[in-house]
Amino acid sequence: MLVSCDKNRVFEQNKSISQYSWDYNVPLTFTVDITDTVSTNNMYINVRNDGTYRFSNLFLFVNTVLPQGQHLRDTVEITLASPDGQWLGKGLGDIYANRYLFRENFRFPQKGTYRFELIQAMRVNPLLGIMDAGIRIEKEK
Repeated sequence: MLVSCDKNRVFEQNKSISQYSWDYNVPLTFTVDITDTVSTNNMYINVRNDGTYRFSNLFLFVNTVLPQGQHLRDTVEITLASPDGQWLGKGLGDIYANRYLFRENFRFPQKGTYRFELIQAMRVNPLLGIMDAGIRIEKEK
C-alpha cells in the first residue's frame, strides 16, 4: 500500500544523529542500488532540526562514489530559517523538517551501487540541534 502511494520514490532513508550532536568526522552514509540509467530523477536532502539549532543555515559536503569508483564532492548550503528568524519547513512543536532539492532532472550514468555521504561542514564541532538527515531519490514526474 505504501509503495503505491509513493510510486516515484527510488530511494529514501534518513539517519538519526546521536544526541543531536553531529561530529564532522562522522558522515551519514547511504548505499543505493541503481538499475535504471534511462529515467530522469530528482535528488533531495532531508534535514530535521530542533529549535535549539543556533544557525539559520546548514553547510554540507555531499560525497558521491559511483559504481566504478569515481568520487565527486559537492558543497551545499541549506537555508533552515528566514532572515527574521522564523524556521522554514514543516514544523511540529519544536521540530522542523526540510527537504532541499540537491540535483534536478538527472540520469544515473552507471548501473550498480552508489554511496552517498553527508558530512556537516559548519565551522563548529560538534554541531548541535540537527536531529537527522538523509537523502531521497525520486523519478522525475
